[in-house]
Amino acid sequence: MRYWNPTYECMTREEMRRIQSDRLVETVNRVYHNVPFYRDKMQKAGIEPADIRSVDDLHKLPFTYKDDLRDNYPFGLFASPLSEIVRVHASSGTTGRQTVVGYTRRDIDVWAEVMARTLTCAEADRESLIQVAYGYGLFTGGLGVHYGAERIGALVIPISGGNTKRQIQIMKDFGTTILACTPSYALHMAEVMEEMGIDKSELKLKAGVFGAEPWSENMRKEIEEKFGIMAIDIYGLSEVIGPGVATECPCRCGLHIQEDHFIPEIIDPETGETLPPGKPGELVFTTVTKEGLPLIRYRTRDISSLNYDKCECGRTTVRMSKVTGRTDDMLIIRGVNVFPSQIESVLLENGETAPHYLLIVDRVGRLDTLEIWVEMTKNMFSDKIKNIEDVERKIRNEVETTLGIGCKVKLVEPKTIERSEGKAKRIIDRRKLHE
Repeated sequence: MRYWNPTYECMTREEMRRIQSDRLVETVNRVYHNVPFYRDKMQKAGIEPADIRSVDDLHKLPFTYKDDLRDNYPFGLFASPLSEIVRVHASSGTTGRQTVVGYTRRDIDVWAEVMARTLTCAEADRESLIQVAYGYGLFTGGLGVHYGAERIGALVIPISGGNTKRQIQIMKDFGTTILACTPSYALHMAEVMEEMGIDKSELKLKAGVFGAEPWSENMRKEIEEKFGIMAIDIYGLSEVIGPGVATECPCRCGLHIQEDHFIPEIIDPETGETLPPGKPGELVFTTVTKEGLPLIRYRTRDISSLNYDKCECGRTTVRMSKVTGRTDDMLIIRGVNVFPSQIESVLLENGETAPHYLLIVDRVGRLDTLEIWVEMTKNMFSDKIKNIEDVERKIRNEVETTLGIGCKVKLVEPKTIERSEGKAKRIIDRRKLHE
């Protein structure tokens, strides 16, 4: 088994706790003295830096929310002067003001380090050719993977997103060995490959690092089959650092969190109470090495759980389960919690349709309705209407059994559902139109 930095990836729990405690104390002092927002928040909670002596005191600190970053837009939460900030990134801002993240030179170095660990988990090395098909620019995905690839000495193909036919041609001609993009874009690439008449046997791909959106085990199987690769899940968010916060190893039994840099917690999203290992809840991170934008107990809204057992790969870092959805992504339909990933699993398990779907939620009178559009394969499109109705009925029954609520399933023509080169859009919720 290959490691990038075994000193930190394989250290004992006691050593890790000591490092985390030292770095937490330093970070709390940093934000208290340099960020008025945190000083005010801690004072209102009756907390001083001296009250935080180890990771055991983490629960005493107040939470940070995404709205706090928006309210302090653009640079209000920076703990370093702008003269020391060498880079800014920002979220897309689709739900309001952008969240702006600042990096010092040391922060960029940390980012390269955690991404080097991530890519090594995908068995990348100096001989690898890594095609980075995440977007470059203010989005953190492309540059984050790029830094990690350069750190391990691999050859980087910084193609960014889009221009799918060119992506595939370059993948074939250059001999790309590792692909980095969103899982939904990987499936789109597989679809275009088929149209171009290129078989997976013509590629040299060995692995893919896929993240930026929740994806199911069934989608993993689909990607692995279409490309003939090992597909691993990576996790990150721009507010914490970008990609590189956590990654699966070849064992693929949870994502190893780089916890010498990011201390994780799982909380009850309703009460804020810290939950024990193995219990699912909302993932919370405290950054303990960041200089530009340190975050204390940042609520990610992602649903996961933690496992502190040593992994078969030899790494001792805590593992988070694959994100099943987000607390703000979760649909409540007729009182039932529904995650798009649940429906995706049913569709991919069924295997009779294309892996592209759209959930349309509406309200008729006082009753919520759920309609699921699923693309047919080319072969299905030429089937008799009765065969199509049989598949619709089968999917509907399986979804209703899984969710416990009624729904309507509509099979639509191939290419009906819009493709995305970034995060896939899976939900249209029309209920607000009736409010």
